[in-house]
Amino acid sequence: MKATHRIAVACALALAGSTACIAAWAAGAYPNHPVRLIVTSAPGSGLDLVARAIAPDMGKTLKQSFVVENKAGAAGIPGTREIVNAAPDGYTLGLVSSNHAINPSMHADLPYDTVKDITAITLIGSVPLVLAVPAKSPYQTVRQLIEAAKAHPDKINFGSAGVGSALDVAGLMLEKMAHIKFMHIPYRGGNPLMTDLMSGQVATAFLAVSTAEAQIKAGTIRALATSSAQRLPSLPNVPTLAESGVAGYLYTPWIGLIGPAKLPAPVVQLLQATVHDVIALPGVKQQFAVQGFNPSGTSSAEFLDTLKQEIVSTRELMGERQTAKAGG
Repeated sequence: MKATHRIAVACALALAGSTACIAAWAAGAYPNHPVRLIVTSAPGSGLDLVARAIAPDMGKTLKQSFVVENKAGAAGIPGTREIVNAAPDGYTLGLVSSNHAINPSMHADLPYDTVKDITAITLIGSVPLVLAVPAKSPYQTVRQLIEAAKAHPDKINFGSAGVGSALDVAGLMLEKMAHIKFMHIPYRGGNPLMTDLMSGQVATAFLAVSTAEAQIKAGTIRALATSSAQRLPSLPNVPTLAESGVAGYLYTPWIGLIGPAKLPAPVVQLLQATVHDVIALPGVKQQFAVQGFNPSGTSSAEFLDTLKQEIVSTRELMGERQTAKAGG
């Protein structure tokens, strides 16, 4: 479908006579010059790989370049600030991760409002996690790990990629839902965490499937369960946490496309439709499969609901941690 046709359809679906719709139509086919796609993490990160997988085909579809720019550091805050401060014309967009929902509970002085200052365009997909232990660990199942943690509260160490990371949140959720307490060891990123898990210095940790899969298959670490709703095709013999006795457990960090607040509805509709088309392309799906990334593609409303729910749930988890520390 041509860009002009898509805008016309979007106008019909949105508020046909709205100022935003008229302005988008009067400006001509969007986009009519290159679009900046800000990635709020470093080159080579999962977020970056997703951006570089979709940008070329978005450009082909919309007949303009989507130029990926990395604005890394500080849990994505500097990059997100640049996105929200841009003009709401659709020419500066960005990819954010679950850290966007975690940051409000970690930083009281964020330079933007996590919900009000963005336009949530679409949730592109998610990254399932795997709960793993060293190859020589005595724990063969999640049940055994939980029983040991209950018998020895705050003695079995749990590693994460840092306080407030998605891997940390996954661990806090497990503690809450299984009624256990680990000794948390935060690392400065996933690579040192993996090294110490393989060596046995860390008893257990959540890892992105894309990071863990090679080591699981090599036998250097053992997968106990996944954080997903269903078993993963790449690890068919690994049960989910829900199957393993932690009823209702589900946490898959996500990646979404956002823009500054008040993006015109036709532009949002066009970008959303384009992303949904691109993530269904065989070549893009193949790149995602290698990364262990599960494409979804949602409406703006669905993405916004996910964001709001996770802000609340993460604040609760972090608040409970602080309460436990104060009481301990």
